[in-house]
Amino acid sequence: MTSEKLLHDFKQFLVVERHASSYTVDQYMTDLDQFSRFITKEQIDGFSEIKQSDLRIYLTELYEEGLSRVSVSRKLSSLRSFYTFLEKEGFVSVNPIEYVSSPKRDRKIPQFFYEEELAKLFETEDVSTPLGQRNQAIVEMLYATGVRVSELVQMKQDNFDFSLKTVLVQGKGKKQRYVPFGAYAEDALVTYLHDGRVELAHKTNEASDYVFLNHRGDPLTDEGVRYILNEMMKRAAITSTIHPHKLRHTFATHLLNQGADMRSVQELLGHESLSSTQIYTHVTKDYLQNIYNNAHPRA
Repeated sequence: MTSEKLLHDFKQFLVVERHASSYTVDQYMTDLDQFSRFITKEQIDGFSEIKQSDLRIYLTELYEEGLSRVSVSRKLSSLRSFYTFLEKEGFVSVNPIEYVSSPKRDRKIPQFFYEEELAKLFETEDVSTPLGQRNQAIVEMLYATGVRVSELVQMKQDNFDFSLKTVLVQGKGKKQRYVPFGAYAEDALVTYLHDGRVELAHKTNEASDYVFLNHRGDPLTDEGVRYILNEMMKRAAITSTIHPHKLRHTFATHLLNQGADMRSVQELLGHESLSSTQIYTHVTKDYLQNIYNNAHPRA
């Protein structure tokens, strides 16, 4: 089977079986395309002929290009998933990446919004328009629930229980969890669902139960949400950068700063391991240190 066919089948696997977002699929395929070019350059006869020594050469080249350990680790993770798929489907008998360890990653302190910045963000939209109502509902939901953008765009109307103020979230690996949301998010959602979304839905003949729609009435994509947030930042005249995960980081940081326990935050975020949540303790420790320094008479 040709390399192009293997890559095509793997992409179909990511979309159909893994239900990966378009953003994730694009990242995987970009990494594998780079690896394919390396194979061609080294005159290696396809993915099945790769050896551990070839992978070491490839990793060395990535470092020589100036890539960070985080970027190299991500590319290695893409290869690991790809070769696991090839082995499972019987396209390779030996997994060359099985004993290749990922580089140790420097844990970056997650960036988050201060409350003053959030206040500006929440005041940028003209909520008398359908798109303004939608955008307000998006940013309120991202901050209220801490969901990933891929989870946000998958939300359907019947996932919401407004009597309990909870939403059923479809997480990674088809895992589901219930996440509560507050009064501000509820108000923004109700306004959008009863007004703005109705107008947007009328712009297409395709019936959709997805909550968040674009200007044509079709379901929003991950990229669409990123574009919306960037435009909101410009209108709010906030100089820091934004990405959907920054609101997720803000959600977790603010909860911990207000006394929420780590296990509860882990469950709300949908993290499989507590170690993924513990990165936020670095932020809260800095926060507590500042409080101590400002409040203690002999600090």
